[in-house]
Amino acid sequence: MRRYLTTLTALLIGSWSIAQDVVHNQYRFEVLAELPCTDVKDQAKTGTCWSFSTNSLIESELMRQGLEVVDLSEMFYVRHIFVDKARKYVRYHGKTNFSDGSLCHDVLFGLREFGAVPEEVYGGRPKGEKEHNHQALNRELKEYLDTTIAKRTIPGDWEAGFTAILDKHLGTLPDSFEYAGNYYTARSFADSWIRVDPGAYINFTSFNHHPLYQSFILEIPDNYANGSYYNVSLEELFEITRAAVLEGYSVAWDCDVSEKGFSSRQGLALVPDLPEQEPGAATPAMDPFVGPCPEKEITSEMRQNEFDTYSLTDDHLMHIVGIVKDQNGKEYFQVKNSWGTEAGRDGFLFASKAYFLANTIAVTLHKDAVPEVIMTKIHNWSIR
Repeated sequence: MRRYLTTLTALLIGSWSIAQDVVHNQYRFEVLAELPCTDVKDQAKTGTCWSFSTNSLIESELMRQGLEVVDLSEMFYVRHIFVDKARKYVRYHGKTNFSDGSLCHDVLFGLREFGAVPEEVYGGRPKGEKEHNHQALNRELKEYLDTTIAKRTIPGDWEAGFTAILDKHLGTLPDSFEYAGNYYTARSFADSWIRVDPGAYINFTSFNHHPLYQSFILEIPDNYANGSYYNVSLEELFEITRAAVLEGYSVAWDCDVSEKGFSSRQGLALVPDLPEQEPGAATPAMDPFVGPCPEKEITSEMRQNEFDTYSLTDDHLMHIVGIVKDQNGKEYFQVKNSWGTEAGRDGFLFASKAYFLANTIAVTLHKDAVPEVIMTKIHNWSIR
């Protein structure tokens, strides 16, 4: 989840729409489903896609319910999760992960425990700065914690120094603030404006090293909170996501974007199955980003091997907000990214089914969007 881009974009509350079929080189895309979402933001030089994608999901959930939409502060949750993660890091004597990467359930936990604030109240940047940059913040926080742990006797006030670093780079959190003519705390604001139940969301994944239809703690470094995920078959993972979008529910998507078939510039994510080009061949090789191409058949065994050998990794989280199909009938998820509007198609991309099957780490969505046949197979789910 540590993707650093420098494009700056401002988010204006509204809904993005492609409004008509899309033409891209030799691709012809027909819109099958398009869900309302807020405009694209830019996480810039941070690894906080988890907060951007989940906040985008929450904002779309407000739209789905016909409620007034709020531009939520991503850095509000980043700050709180940094503190939660630091406490765990100290308690584990530095033997656990500490970085700015986290997962969707951490934002839902933050909404439940801490509330929410608007972006206009807490931008999470030093005064005068227009884009997010956490390179120095990450370094200073980690050095501070490691120095504290090295003392072996932990000072009782160590959190004060940690908070001071957060204040320096993200700004201080307000105890209360004015919004739309009224005063709120983060808790009262969430209760009044963000009518989203954090406990109504569920995580799904698909791997062979755990039994199907049971929950397990997904073994990826950014799962510092030991969040649970329900294990389903690979085809079921796809069908859960597709059915949700067709029913009007958007989906937060955790995936690997390090593959050659992922191009943020072209706005496409594919798994091409093309022959190797012979040196000096007279006929140019097919370019999968120019027009539709054959794709590899993805199996659960292939996927498991990729995960076990670190080829399939937890790189990035985005927000699935629609479905399109090309002129050959192949479907793609329409995905909202957080790398600014200059990436892809105004900040959006199309991901093929093969790419989804091969590179999905997990999805998070509202429980009401999950097909009943799946819900009858699982039980005792929770966001953490």
